[in-house]
Amino acid sequence: MSEAALLVLAALVTLAGMVAFALALPTHWAQVAGARAPLSPPRQRWLRQAGALALAASLALCLAADHPSMAVLVWVMLLAVSATGVAMWLSRRPA
Repeated sequence: MSEAALLVLAALVTLAGMVAFALALPTHWAQVAGARAPLSPPRQRWLRQAGALALAASLALCLAADHPSMAVLVWVMLLAVSATGVAMWLSRRPA
C-alpha cells in the first residue's frame, strides 16, 4: 500500500477513535442518540476500548508509512485535528 493511502487510512481510523471516545461520555451520547438508547456501562466500556484500539491502529499505520520520528509527529497532528473535528461536530448539536 502506498504511503499516502496509509496516511489517509490512519486519519480515518484516528477520527473513528476520537468519535468512539466522545460517544463514551454520557453527555455526548445523549446528544447523538437522544433518550432512545441510554448509555449502558458495557457499551461505555466497549466504546472506550474501541477508541483505544483505533488510536493504537492509527499509530501503527503511521509507523508503517514513515520513519518513526516523522510518524509520531504525524500521529500527534492527526490526534489534534481529529479531536478538533469531533468537538466542532458535537458543538453543532448542543444539548
